[in-house]
Amino acid sequence: MLNTPKGYKFAALEAGFKYHGRNDLALILSDMPAVAAAVFTKNKFQAAPVTVGKEILAESQTVRGAIINAGLANACTGAEGIEDCRESLVLVAKYLGLNSRDLLPSSTGVIGPRFNMDRWREAAPKLKGALAENDPVKAAKAIMTTDKFPKLAWGEIECDGKPLRMLGMCKGAGMISPNMATMLGFITCDAEVDPKWWQETLHRCIDKSFNCVTVDGDTSTNDTVMALANGTSEVKADTDEKKAAIEALLLDICQQLSYMIVQDAEGGTKVMHINVSGATSDEDAELMVRAVGNSPLVKTALFGEDPNWGRIVAAAGRSGAEFDPDKLTLSFGKIVVFEKGKPVEGDMDALLEPIMRKQDVEVNITLGDGNGSSVLQASDLTREYISINADYRS
Repeated sequence: MLNTPKGYKFAALEAGFKYHGRNDLALILSDMPAVAAAVFTKNKFQAAPVTVGKEILAESQTVRGAIINAGLANACTGAEGIEDCRESLVLVAKYLGLNSRDLLPSSTGVIGPRFNMDRWREAAPKLKGALAENDPVKAAKAIMTTDKFPKLAWGEIECDGKPLRMLGMCKGAGMISPNMATMLGFITCDAEVDPKWWQETLHRCIDKSFNCVTVDGDTSTNDTVMALANGTSEVKADTDEKKAAIEALLLDICQQLSYMIVQDAEGGTKVMHINVSGATSDEDAELMVRAVGNSPLVKTALFGEDPNWGRIVAAAGRSGAEFDPDKLTLSFGKIVVFEKGKPVEGDMDALLEPIMRKQDVEVNITLGDGNGSSVLQASDLTREYISINADYRS
């Protein structure tokens, strides 16, 4: 049973934007105005819903919900695409008895094509009725594109003797190497929060979750994570203790969701947990984890269950990070394979075979005695990934 926060409803239906025979439109609606925090892509080409969402949040710190479509990204569609996005909000809001600025838009799918607005006109009147089903799982399925499974995480804590609940959903399997968030993520919470603190908290949690994963090194035009808090639990984030507890729950939800994205990577079979420590700075450590995690040679070796440490060392060396190669130590799990500039002697392939067969493979790199560190979760690169993306627009 999903631990759904109080005061939220979820809807999903088939609009036929690109897909047929499946739901491709989702609505998340709060019974009352909710404090909204959001983080958006840093890609220079920002999709129409990103542009419009930023406009809405610049005007107000509260919204009533989010409307999300799958199949078409409404990205790189010019001024016309922005007007299409605004019109879609007007259409949906009309049938919900809301103002169009009460809803935040999100889209995911193929970049370039414009909406057939007739699809929106046909779907909008049906959304209010679809809320009666109130099924967050169906909503999570509706926002999927190449995802193999819906991604949801939830949790509950007690504050002042009252339950506080949080539920998150996201989609994403390819075009993942976030510089802010992931493809699309939505978190609902029933706490009463300060808008500035909520936004800052979301940023901190994203930096430790969605910003620590990669599938293929690509950052989307549509990346968005939204977090809504409507106060219906009557729990106020008004003390350091309660704020810390709420932030810990939000971080846990974000980390569960971001792991699911790498786990569900297009064609993916494994998750590589890359840990770099002992760097001169966190920035150097991050350069290294991303160079290793995004290396096609490292990722294909992972798919082949080959502990090819040479590819990892080579990626570390070209990462741009400052370090002494003679101090680098590399291990798979607890088994050290490279130390002081040369490989460790022994039948490492035999020792590492059981480790490489696992879905989750830990790669640890120590650079020295510096205080800098970084972590990244990365998928492998498979034949299926190529097939999926070669045929994506077919």
